[in-house]
Amino acid sequence: MIACTTVPPVSMPSTPAVPVAQPAEILRSATYAALPGWDKDDLREAWPAFLASCEVLVKKADWKEPCAIARDVNAADEKAVRTFFEAFFVPYRVFNPDGSDSGLVTGYYEPLLHGARKRGGAYQTPLYRAPEDMLTIDLASVYPELKNMRLRGRLAGNKVVPYLSRAEMTQSNTLVGKELLWVDDPIEAFFLQVQGSGRVQLTDTKETVRVAYADQNGYPYKSIGRYLVDKGEMTLDQASAQGIKTWFAAHPSRQQELLNANPSYVFFKEEKLTDPKKGPKGALGIPLTPQRSIAVDTQFVPLGVPVFIATTQPNSDVSLQRLMLAQDTGGAIRNAVRADYFWGFGAEAGEKAGKMKQRGTMWVLLPKLAPVPDSTR
Repeated sequence: MIACTTVPPVSMPSTPAVPVAQPAEILRSATYAALPGWDKDDLREAWPAFLASCEVLVKKADWKEPCAIARDVNAADEKAVRTFFEAFFVPYRVFNPDGSDSGLVTGYYEPLLHGARKRGGAYQTPLYRAPEDMLTIDLASVYPELKNMRLRGRLAGNKVVPYLSRAEMTQSNTLVGKELLWVDDPIEAFFLQVQGSGRVQLTDTKETVRVAYADQNGYPYKSIGRYLVDKGEMTLDQASAQGIKTWFAAHPSRQQELLNANPSYVFFKEEKLTDPKKGPKGALGIPLTPQRSIAVDTQFVPLGVPVFIATTQPNSDVSLQRLMLAQDTGGAIRNAVRADYFWGFGAEAGEKAGKMKQRGTMWVLLPKLAPVPDSTR
């Protein structure tokens, strides 16, 4: 459950990173018969998410025809939907750069927090807007290997230096006056940053609003669960969101120490909750669909495309095999066979997302005759 709804930037390196050599094929042509559970998945459930992806992908030459034809497919006819995919798309098995074909599948969700527009009573934890003094630096035009990596910094005299870490911001008054809302639980506010977006039920104005990802301070995400494991505070199998929250409540004097273990800090913006049934917008710019949207590493998997995953239910051996849409990215989603499964909104979704740490395999579906993206060769 580590996805944010956009690719968090990395801290500023002193020299550009050297790309790691990759094997000739990350995506390897396969057949639908090779997809475990393909014939059992009700593809009608993925159809709305696919049409949403088409709103963006139709602008690309290889997607114009399938997206145009999709408008005339009977969404209620499972056979018609299946025939469409098999007629217009080729499945490609996804392999990691090291040649392995399996990877980690985690989960994320849209949480509900309780808060207020004004500080008072239980509402003492702020959610912040993005600070005006934070600079955005995009070096991709000069260093293509830094594609999707946006640096964050600030001016110190005539030099650009890394922006403040979580601990540095906590210890200073840098963000005073940048409060967006106030919530009643610091650990829930932290996990809101991990998820990337959520809803806040405001007690003073009697409204529920969505807080969406606005920006990030430029530091890579570091797991506080891993921090507790490395400190000997819990075992790896205990390091779920639920386990971390239990530890946090039992150690009030060490709460800030735990939060500061992750230098990354996410800023938010407020959005109206026009349709409670729709998920937050992902990196593709469209609302996520519960249990049909995933976050991927776009260095290997193109954003927006259908992805068939074969994994298991959270903390279980029960199969979870279904067609998903790659509509989001995340700071901890790094590798070819790597996905973050969007479970939806609320406590039940959060329970499943917090327990999901499964192994899985992936197949990308690309339009027939479309070239395999250069980044995956």
